[in-house]
Amino acid sequence: MSRIGKLPITIPSKVTVSIEGTTLTVKGPKGELKQEINPAIKIEVADGSLTVSRPDDERQNRAFHGLYRALIQNMVIGVSEGYKKELELVGVGYRVTNQGNILEFSLGYTHQIFLQLPKEITVETKAERNKNPLVIIESADKQLLGQVCAKIRSFRKVEPYKGKGVRFVGEVVRRKSGKSASK
Repeated sequence: MSRIGKLPITIPSKVTVSIEGTTLTVKGPKGELKQEINPAIKIEVADGSLTVSRPDDERQNRAFHGLYRALIQNMVIGVSEGYKKELELVGVGYRVTNQGNILEFSLGYTHQIFLQLPKEITVETKAERNKNPLVIIESADKQLLGQVCAKIRSFRKVEPYKGKGVRFVGEVVRRKSGKSASK
């Protein structure tokens, strides 16, 4: 058996899980998420916990077993607690502002970069004196949150010589020495 797949998922009291055909719906205080489930994978909900099982030990079914258990776990955590990521802009003159769900970046290019965020995501920007500007993104959908963060990071990747760019708060960047280090 899969070590991850066989673990039961505890469902908090404020979260409801329903299965209609191959669609699993999880509702909670932070929102509602849906996921299509492979028909070979069986899901049972009983006594405030959810278990995922597979019909046999075929390679594809073993892979789906752990995958769907992890996806369901992420959905339950997302609708009950939510997910949060913080990005910081490191560089002279790098700025970010938001109006609703539209982010405006100034990242050293000749033009501003505008990004329209999905309605499932809430965003907040902070710009304090002598500190790097912050973008705080929250959502119930972990996958969508990761995609948005990856898109924002792609605007200006962290470079290894000066460490400038968009990075997660607390991320360690391996720095390289420049040309003068070889002498």
